[in-house]
Amino acid sequence: MIRRFSGAALLALAATSVQATTLVYNITGYTMNEGQRISFAALEFEEGVITSVYTTPETASGSRAETRIDGDGATLLPGLIDAHGHVTALGRGLSAANLFGSTSEADAAARVKAFVAANPGNEWVGGSGWNQVLWPGKQFPHRASLDALGGKQAITLSRIDGHAMWVNSRALALAGIGPDTPDPEGGQIIRDDTGRATGVLIDNAMNLVKTVMPPVTDEDMADFALLAMQALASQGITSVHDAGITAQEVRAYQALHRQGRMPTRIYAMLKAVDPANESYLRQGPLIDPKHMLDIRSVKISADGALGSRGAALFQDYSDMPGQRGLLLVNDEALDRYMDRSMAAGFQVNVHAIGDKANARVLDFMEIMISKHKTRHLRHRNEHSQIVRLQDIPRFAEIGVMASVQPTHATSDKNMAGDRLGEARLAGAYAWRKLIDSGARLAGGSDFPVESANPFFGLHAAVTRQDRQNQPPGGWLPGEKLSRDEALSLFTEWAAWAAHQDTVIGRLLPGYAADFILVRDDFFAVPEQDIWKNQVLGTWVAGKQVY
Repeated sequence: MIRRFSGAALLALAATSVQATTLVYNITGYTMNEGQRISFAALEFEEGVITSVYTTPETASGSRAETRIDGDGATLLPGLIDAHGHVTALGRGLSAANLFGSTSEADAAARVKAFVAANPGNEWVGGSGWNQVLWPGKQFPHRASLDALGGKQAITLSRIDGHAMWVNSRALALAGIGPDTPDPEGGQIIRDDTGRATGVLIDNAMNLVKTVMPPVTDEDMADFALLAMQALASQGITSVHDAGITAQEVRAYQALHRQGRMPTRIYAMLKAVDPANESYLRQGPLIDPKHMLDIRSVKISADGALGSRGAALFQDYSDMPGQRGLLLVNDEALDRYMDRSMAAGFQVNVHAIGDKANARVLDFMEIMISKHKTRHLRHRNEHSQIVRLQDIPRFAEIGVMASVQPTHATSDKNMAGDRLGEARLAGAYAWRKLIDSGARLAGGSDFPVESANPFFGLHAAVTRQDRQNQPPGGWLPGEKLSRDEALSLFTEWAAWAAHQDTVIGRLLPGYAADFILVRDDFFAVPEQDIWKNQVLGTWVAGKQVY
């Protein structure tokens, strides 16, 4: 549904007696406002804030702006918000061996070999992005493929979802992992028939290696963050909800913020398991008046991921009898993290993928929200991937938002049925059912697990297809969203999820001038081509950052 305001009506909304200095014209502009689409022809802003929105070129001709930007017929959209990403992980990935899209274990190992050759002298070699589900046989990789590369480096390679790590024998030895090493709580050391570690570590077992890896300095962390934010800005992302940061990452962001070097906004979730974050909890929410860096939420991980069979299910995995996934924190710890965070005034955001994890999180949320009277804090369930049908109405009833990542559905569609069977797919990636139940949603990508490109997410939300337009008609097509809903998912709804819905997410007078110019008209291009859109320019608070 398109809602069109008259030029006079929009001008009446303009900031009081402020002369705008910049006008962007010759555009096809869109913004969502409370689920209604508004079209406009020009946008005016001053000092980073929108002062006027003009519905026609004729009304824009009355602008007194001193600086004018000719949009050359491009489409102007609100800056896109990724409600769930991992910024420094993306930056690390851009600085390490890239295994995304590798077609086999041998291909992944060859990429590591090439990276080592181009970066000699490192005692530790990192990388990320492998996904055995895309390989022939779909089997986890083995340390032997990495050992065969030669050299004395320890090699650590994160799976695409960050819930598994593939390492060589050198890394296992440095971590002291042998036949008698027990599986840590919430983790698994994959072993062969003789009991020897294969080189794949699941969830909390990864910490055995992480604790012996060389420390990352605060300067390194800031470099990772900056590299990632620059890449995100180039893809039209103006704000990211960083899903689980350590105290060191807080320091890195704060340093970049002090130096005025943040090209995108960051809404940070403190990682609950980092004890050093306790000092920030004691301080209470840290809210930047300009909302370039807000730290007012806490991230807890309840279970693992579906691809590594770490998502916690009520019943066995259909393709692995006896396996039901992993609960990463016990009830006592989950209670403690939620209780402490809500008592300190923080929004609580919990990773939950399997149906058991989702039900468990909703149970705890219901208790804790009632105890602390914190429904207004807009607590979130991150992922909400596999949900029992009886649990879907509970999101709205309890007041818990569903933070979803549309490209997970189109990436997982060939694997999810194998893992779950047909019956459990009824509540899988169920965005339509969630919206129709009254739940609030926010959209993200979970980069670097998926590509950060927000147009991939918009395309997946609308079509339920991958970028090869498969399957015909979409996977579980009853869960499709409209284009209006999809744009709201990545703009105003994501802003609401961060308590920033009066500041960003919409292009209206008084809102920040966060916008992008793109090649294609999102509402006119054939839906199968939504993902192909190209970003021409990105502005944050009126400053061009790409």
